[in-house]
Amino acid sequence: IELIRLAAHPVPNFTDEMKTEGYIITARHSSLTVTAATAEGLFYGVQTVKQLIEGDGTHATLHTADIRDWPAMKYRGLEDDLSRGPIPTLDFHKKQIRTIAAYKLNIYSSHFQHTMQYTGIPLMGPPGGTFTQTQARELVAYAAKYHVTIIPEQEAFGHLHYLLNWEQYSPLAETPHGDVLAPGQPNALKLTHDMFTELAKIYPGPFLHIGADETFDLGKGQTKLQVDAQGIGPVYLDYLQRIVATLQPLHRKLLFWGDIAMHNPSLVKQLPDSFKKATIAVAWEYNPQPKGYAPWITPFTNAHMETWVAPGINNWSRVYPNYNNALINIQQFTFQGQQLGVTGQLNTIWDDDGETLADNNWYGILFGAEAAWHKGEASIPAFQSSYGANFHGDLTGNIDQAQKQLMAAHQILKDSPLEADGTDRVFWIDSWSVDGQREATQVRAILSDVRLHAERAITLVAEARNANPSLRETDALDALDLGARRMDLIGLKFQVSDEIATRYATAYALRTSTRKEDRAEASWQLDQIPGRIQDLSENYSLLRDLYQQAWLKTNRPYFLRNNLERYDLTIQLWLQRIDKVRAVQRQWANSQTIPPASELGIPAPPPTTH
Repeated sequence: IELIRLAAHPVPNFTDEMKTEGYIITARHSSLTVTAATAEGLFYGVQTVKQLIEGDGTHATLHTADIRDWPAMKYRGLEDDLSRGPIPTLDFHKKQIRTIAAYKLNIYSSHFQHTMQYTGIPLMGPPGGTFTQTQARELVAYAAKYHVTIIPEQEAFGHLHYLLNWEQYSPLAETPHGDVLAPGQPNALKLTHDMFTELAKIYPGPFLHIGADETFDLGKGQTKLQVDAQGIGPVYLDYLQRIVATLQPLHRKLLFWGDIAMHNPSLVKQLPDSFKKATIAVAWEYNPQPKGYAPWITPFTNAHMETWVAPGINNWSRVYPNYNNALINIQQFTFQGQQLGVTGQLNTIWDDDGETLADNNWYGILFGAEAAWHKGEASIPAFQSSYGANFHGDLTGNIDQAQKQLMAAHQILKDSPLEADGTDRVFWIDSWSVDGQREATQVRAILSDVRLHAERAITLVAEARNANPSLRETDALDALDLGARRMDLIGLKFQVSDEIATRYATAYALRTSTRKEDRAEASWQLDQIPGRIQDLSENYSLLRDLYQQAWLKTNRPYFLRNNLERYDLTIQLWLQRIDKVRAVQRQWANSQTIPPASELGIPAPPPTTH
């Protein structure tokens, strides 16, 4: 491979749009030449060459091609939630940088609510869960080698609950122990000034991100009279301008989320030019929108503001990301953003309930990279048929099919009356509870199909590994397997609960019979129940261990206990139920009587279908 960087001289056949990050690959006999005008272009050309290699070791083949390539969007990034539980190790952070750079992303944005270290705000960061300034500087230097700029996002208006929970800062909150700073509090701006002054010294890039999204508390506390008189939009935008003015001495371009301002397009147009020049509006929406994404984008582009789009990989609060929603959202939001003149894409991953696993996210991250680099509408089918080979080195197609199987399971749950969507809530709900039984009526008909898709995914991953023991990114394959097992347990839990209820009801109905056969049947039905309950306790126990292993591959121990306790409580719940049924078995053996199912918490059996 010959690498040629022509920075001081015109590059042959380079158009203006190619110069910054574009490259040319030329195939000559058994060699490739990569030519670029910049170090970035040369770097991205080499990443494409790596993707032309198929197989490993002596079985590797370098495919040749003549390629002219350049990005559709200037800024191509990933927003990573570092505030709702998982805090990656520095080593995994570096892996994230290397990986996103290999797929030609050039922005990494870390979302901080309370986990960045500020020397002037000691109460801010939790012990064990704080990203230190030393770590941040090391990551910034590391990322620069891969042409990745780090943009720290520190929430500067809302999403500050963890700080505002401290008594010292409670006067700054719009509502007691709430999430939003009260605009009328002068020390609120001082807090923002102090945080971002420290950030600017740590992160030397041209951007800072002030967040300012989901300010739902605004107008419900200290600013109620002001909002009642003026409206949410004017009060919000006035304080947003004050934040930007306060941070102007830092000489950085300031990103802000567009979800509040977008509802006041006329006010956005009236914002002063100084504000517009100093900011970038980041329009975000995470679901498919059949009528298009213009309502999220045009309030800012029509006001002649620089705008980025932020789709999402739909990983939050789910046992595995819902890529049915994610792929379409990423594809269309990015494509329509290109059409409307946005300059960047910031694909997002969120950890809302603190349970998400980073190695589940690569599928959506890589498609986001494809959509941002690709001019026009990125192809979902092409991505789905190339992901496994490109990312994992799987030439069987099994990994691609495993992802599709989990998407199918998600879709079945989404289309059910429950619209469960493979959520953590359904995974954890007690199937014997009133709420669990209500949900059971809505999912019984589709449980078998959900489980078959999940189990097929597990099988496909195993077959791919058997075919090639040297697959790459095996931690991500472990996470895929775990996601499928968690999805499968959702179905098993409801199925087993119905079987237990039916068996106990049968035994209870036979309790007064004097026929020897009936009493033997009652005994047999009771004998089967502890084993069914044990199926659930053992499955949750296994997944607990697999989950802990997956977590510690990427994250610090911080917050892990919070998630493992849910497994422990659930395991204990089912173990206690085994003990209760064992006691009933002894009661039956001693007195030939058993209590009604309600005394054990066992629900009524499902209705019989004919």
